Amino acid sequence: MLLSHPIFASGLAGYVCALVISCVPFGPINLTILNEGSRRGLRWAVLIGLGASSMECVYCAFSFTGLSSFFTGGRVKTLMEVFSCAFIVFLGLKFLLAKAVKLPTKLGAASERLEARLEQRLHPHSGYMTGLVRVMGNLGVLIFWIFLAAYLLSHEWVYDSLPAKAACVAGVALGTNTWFCALSLAVSRGYGRLSEASLVRMQHLSGVVLITFGLAQLAWELAGFKFTVLH
Repeated sequence: MLLSHPIFASGLAGYVCALVISCVPFGPINLTILNEGSRRGLRWAVLIGLGASSMECVYCAFSFTGLSSFFTGGRVKTLMEVFSCAFIVFLGLKFLLAKAVKLPTKLGAASERLEARLEQRLHPHSGYMTGLVRVMGNLGVLIFWIFLAAYLLSHEWVYDSLPAKAACVAGVALGTNTWFCALSLAVSRGYGRLSEASLVRMQHLSGVVLITFGLAQLAWELAGFKFTVLH
């Protein structure tokens, strides 16, 4: 069966995570595409998305290749199965409680200063570099992918092999670009005029989805742990 194949399953996991978790909640890149796309057109908006997607894939690849052995070893794996679920619930709460359109994975003022410093030094003059630098300066995105990699590896949604992890990164690239290109196309055709209140409601909906999924998975893990202890 195709879904049980390690490479396909890992690629699908990366695609779904990128599309649902990384792209749907509206943050700086999405707002940049909305603003720049309506002003400069489809090509510029797509390039912003491509730049952002490239940096997302770099952070994703680092998380899988640099930390996978730590996530899949003995007691650490069991701990990460529970802790990564709790992190998803925490992230969902930040989305749900947000009062303005912002990315919950930003690390406060320090992250904003780093982003501003990178933009001053690199002077991005193209849409691609604008998207790349804005994600590069947000180290919260790296931390997010570290926890997500822990979740996917500890639950064996991504297999601990180089081809499987490469397939997951490819899935992330496809997922992010699917969203960014669709958003760019909508903006270029005049469908991107959404109020901030509408964007905040979409962010709240994403928070509800994350909390529901995280709590359900956490309950499943704790029930399995209790069954193992009793038997």
